[in-house]
Amino acid sequence: MTYRRAVIPALAGALLLTALLYWAGASAHALHLPGATAMLDGQSALELARWLTPWSYDPPAWLQSGQEVSGGIGKAAATAGTSYLALHTTALQIRFGAVFAFFVPGALLLVRRLPPVHGRMPAALLAVWAWGVVAGTLAVTVSAPWLIASGGHGSYRFLPQLASVISSGRQVLVVTALVAAAVTVFIARATAKGAGPLPQQAVPARAARLAATAGTVVIALSLVVLSYQPVAAVIQTVSPSIGVLAEPGDLLRQWLLLGGWSGPGGAPLGGWLLYRAADVLLLAVVWWALRRLPGLLTRATVPAMAAGAVCATVLGLLASQLLRAALDGTSSDLRWDLLRLFAGIGDGIPAALTCGLVAGSAAALTLRVATGRAENADATTSVQGSDQP
Repeated sequence: MTYRRAVIPALAGALLLTALLYWAGASAHALHLPGATAMLDGQSALELARWLTPWSYDPPAWLQSGQEVSGGIGKAAATAGTSYLALHTTALQIRFGAVFAFFVPGALLLVRRLPPVHGRMPAALLAVWAWGVVAGTLAVTVSAPWLIASGGHGSYRFLPQLASVISSGRQVLVVTALVAAAVTVFIARATAKGAGPLPQQAVPARAARLAATAGTVVIALSLVVLSYQPVAAVIQTVSPSIGVLAEPGDLLRQWLLLGGWSGPGGAPLGGWLLYRAADVLLLAVVWWALRRLPGLLTRATVPAMAAGAVCATVLGLLASQLLRAALDGTSSDLRWDLLRLFAGIGDGIPAALTCGLVAGSAAALTLRVATGRAENADATTSVQGSDQP
């Protein structure tokens, strides 16, 4: 698919995702109304408000009430409060603009290399959905410094605060990105009509399996080795004395660890193995997606494989979190339990982005080497066959 045909669905999906997130943020204040607490219990309303607040333009309570900032007197305090309010507004403007800016190039690449035609529709939908979640996470990341500064304490423990902000708002992203991905893919399917036959690269099965295995090993390194509790604890306690960039342990965990992994401990072995089934599911999804990806792409380039591996890792992460929520889902109050169980959905997206990029690059290089060897072997065999009388 040409860029001219692919840019239309990418722009439409970016606009829709931005609009949905804005609408979700604008609805946050409704959860504090008496009617909301009457329809929902107090815990559910507070949890939903926590999910929506990162996308809301409503400033914090102390800014809304006009409370004087610490150390401010009279007009100086009022001026400082107005400046903090402007910083909060700027942070949200950057956040929504970054959602659009990050979604477009990723969706453009995916729609062009993975057009939703000829049996590629489900794969394209899942890939664009995963990329929408990644785009939203990146938007939260780049806007976080302004949001932290609007609290009036941006120079205090900056990196731990940054890690805390990055982990917010992901639950809403999972839902809104799915809607935006569906619209993007359906528009892409319409624009792809009349484009003529799309190229499809023939990939040897053995080369595809080797590439999938190489990429999955990278994901397993984060999931099992780096996420192992003693190793994760060492990462958590990293604290070089470099001023505002001190104490990066929380942030490193965000970008390197896909989960938490430990031995059986005091739990029964059967229960521990059942809980580890979520990790097995993640690796299985990644391997299967990377195995299928070279044959689905119109051209298995390194950027396309890297983007596909990121999407595969995010999808595997979401699948494992859903399974883990299902395993943990035993309680009496169903409404509150559903919100509590799904509160962890979307955790680990920064790590999925980092490890997915490395895994996709490793898979692409392995695929290229293995395919080259297979072609050389076929050429040698054909030459030897032609030399025989």
